[in-house]
Amino acid sequence: MSLRTAVAAPFKQQGKARIGEHEFVVSLSLERDWLAPDEAKQLVDVAADEGLVTRDDGDLVADFDVESVEIPEGFTPDESVLRERSAFEQVVDALASAGHERQTAVASVNELQADLGLTADAAAVVYARREGVEVDAAARKAREGL
Repeated sequence: MSLRTAVAAPFKQQGKARIGEHEFVVSLSLERDWLAPDEAKQLVDVAADEGLVTRDDGDLVADFDVESVEIPEGFTPDESVLRERSAFEQVVDALASAGHERQTAVASVNELQADLGLTADAAAVVYARREGVEVDAAARKAREGL
């Protein structure tokens, strides 16, 4: 997922799981030339909403194992990293990352949605939890949407 890769890059560069928000923005905009400074700030918001980072007193704390993320040579994030994804999209990505086939997951979520009369976001969260996949950020987002 390019969002996770883009977010991991500044942390890996510093060799830390906690860096200043300003350092994060500088890394992505000036040092790597991946994003404009305003876009890098927007990426912080998206990453926080997705549960990838937590803001703490001017710092960003990575809420995932940044060392497990490989940054391919020549990688450049596309504009999709700046788009806030729905809880449904977040859950399907989490399921795919956990080894579930996307098409099967989507079909199962759709079936659960019809059976229980839930929103797609809520059905996706229920399905992921039944499958043992952690989706707390998506669950919060789905709850807010109800």
